[in-house]
Amino acid sequence: MIHFSTIANVAPSYVHRDKQIMPSAPLTLNGGQLKWYDIAYPETPVPDAIRQLGRAYLEREAAAGRIDVSADLGFVVLHRCGHNDFYFLILNTWRNENELWESVYAHDTRTQSDFELFPRPGPHRGTYCVWEMGAVWHEQQVWRRYLRTARDDAAKRAWFADSYSGPI
Repeated sequence: MIHFSTIANVAPSYVHRDKQIMPSAPLTLNGGQLKWYDIAYPETPVPDAIRQLGRAYLEREAAAGRIDVSADLGFVVLHRCGHNDFYFLILNTWRNENELWESVYAHDTRTQSDFELFPRPGPHRGTYCVWEMGAVWHEQQVWRRYLRTARDDAAKRAWFADSYSGPI
């Protein structure tokens, strides 16, 4: 018999709330086309200055050759964690027809002046939180539809125009 009471327990003090996902202006990195999503509680949205810092960081990384998404379509998630000053910046691109690739960066405004590559040691590690998965789920659905098209310029434009806004 499985004793579920002893595994995967959520802290009794944890109260889950919806966050808001909002699309922002797309980002072009060396020709690669990326949708942009901000995720935060409605009362503490992502500040414009943090969004601009994240965009500038990715542009510098691409210009320096540390990330190459020049032939990719994808999306960026900028997640304000809690009401705090810690942010994840997650660059996602579609590759090999049906694979989602990611690069994860983080910024703590209390201790860092810019975003940095987020260290992820060990063989088993976190990927997306429940809120970030809202963006991933929407993009998976849109990419699935795209894969069933002629995958021509019109289909790519339709994919690029389809973003999600709302509670997650």
